Amino acid sequence: MKVILLKDVQGTGKKDQIVEVSDGFGRNYLLPRKLAMEATQDTINAIERAKQAEKHRADVRRDEAEKLARALKGKTVIVSVRAGDGGRLYGSMTTQEVADALKQQHGIELDRRKIELDENVRSVGQTTVTLKLHAGISTKMIVNVVAKEGR
Repeated sequence: MKVILLKDVQGTGKKDQIVEVSDGFGRNYLLPRKLAMEATQDTINAIERAKQAEKHRADVRRDEAEKLARALKGKTVIVSVRAGDGGRLYGSMTTQEVADALKQQHGIELDRRKIELDENVRSVGQTTVTLKLHAGISTKMIVNVVAKEGR
């Protein structure tokens, strides 16, 4: 019996894989537990269309990330933080502050977990951050840290 696996089944195969199993294993174990469905031509075609659609969506997301990386490369973001005398910050600059400034100044919304600081920023000045936009796509950006006016 040919079946299409709906979930990973140990010792049998991975999700969306078409495998040949014994009739009893298929009818008595896989099908009742909704781990697989019978492999007809319609279901095989539906799985192939779903794979193609997912590949297309992944390609579109990758293209958008590459476009965004080209647009952000070399841009500067200004982050205002509270600082004491001598340009020393109260605490340190966070990735959330960088994400908020990026949204405000360039209109780009990016999750703070996708922003990497090379080291903790504890003083006023320029630093470089890495933006992880997609798997294998990242870009560097300059962050200009300035002291807030009126403590």
